Amino acid sequence: MIIKKSIVSILTLLIIASCNATKVKQEIGLKDALKGDFLIGVAMNNKQILQNDKVGTDLIIKHFNSIVADNCMKSEVIQPAEGKFDFTLSDQFVKFGEQHKMNIIGHTLIWHSQAPDWFFKDNNGNPVSRDVLIERMKSHITTTVKHYKGRVHGWDVVNEAINDNGTWRESPFYKIIGKDYIKMAFKFAHEADPNAQLYYNDYNMEEAGRRATVVQLVKDLQQDGIRIDAVGMQSHFTMDYPTYEAFEKSIEAFAALGVKVMLTELDLTVLPFPKNEITADIATTYKYDPVMNPYINGIPDSAYLAFNNRLKTFLDICFKHKNHISRITVWGLSDKDSWKNDFPVKGRTDYPLLFDRNYQPKHIVNELIKKADKK
Repeated sequence: MIIKKSIVSILTLLIIASCNATKVKQEIGLKDALKGDFLIGVAMNNKQILQNDKVGTDLIIKHFNSIVADNCMKSEVIQPAEGKFDFTLSDQFVKFGEQHKMNIIGHTLIWHSQAPDWFFKDNNGNPVSRDVLIERMKSHITTTVKHYKGRVHGWDVVNEAINDNGTWRESPFYKIIGKDYIKMAFKFAHEADPNAQLYYNDYNMEEAGRRATVVQLVKDLQQDGIRIDAVGMQSHFTMDYPTYEAFEKSIEAFAALGVKVMLTELDLTVLPFPKNEITADIATTYKYDPVMNPYINGIPDSAYLAFNNRLKTFLDICFKHKNHISRITVWGLSDKDSWKNDFPVKGRTDYPLLFDRNYQPKHIVNELIKKADKK
């Protein structure tokens, strides 16, 4: 009897120990697993900012140590009418980040898209003069950055100013002010909060033309003594684009400038892209076609495996260059939150993020967390 009781006791202790080990492992978040490598961030939507999605916000608190707002800090929301600033939602976003001791990113100060119509027009609907647009740009940047001085850690100062082939985007900022609008934007932001980090952010940064122009842009800012801390590679990937080689080459090119590199809007679509025209320009739209929406009833195992393997390879490259990469931010928490469900074809069902529609972690999340056990 004594022997049997001893065996039972030992087995009981082993089971308890196993359960406790499992519990500890389950409590490890991505931010814990990646500690010492880079910050891991997520874009928060309005429901999460308002904490109307408790499951979502709980996951964000558990897994992420950096946040960015997907929409509420863009100029059309912050300043819908000239001189009338509305920080209601963005204040709640920043407060959430402060409460949970997170790295807070402001996105974005100057972007041709999602800017209010009044920004570029006079009272008669005609384009404003260069001086007027400069003053409006300065006012928007200064008021916004000063409002969050010492609270927002870094700003996407300018977003998407360059084309794939390396030419400058013909945005109203460029057409009215010229190339100098970027230098001005960074200068205004630095004056408003000298301690805030400042970033340039763009998509398809693996394109040779865009890469070369952004490299030159950073050099020009540095030569003029204007602060720039990092280059943001949006990283809106597909199953075919970009190549791993081009991705790594861009990391190396930007790192060589002495600035940090960030993956700022990471997602990986498993859906085909119409006409194979790979872009993240939100103005791009295509008519709905069932062929472009093959996984409406769920993603097959083969596509799920391919997704995990491809994303793992990109992240392996990031680990290789972790001394130069300071942050990786995914553009949304779960698949149901992703903008890719409507871009560039409205009404599709995509699976581009780290958590599925039921907030369950994908295999790649568990793979990243396992890395913590090997440290």
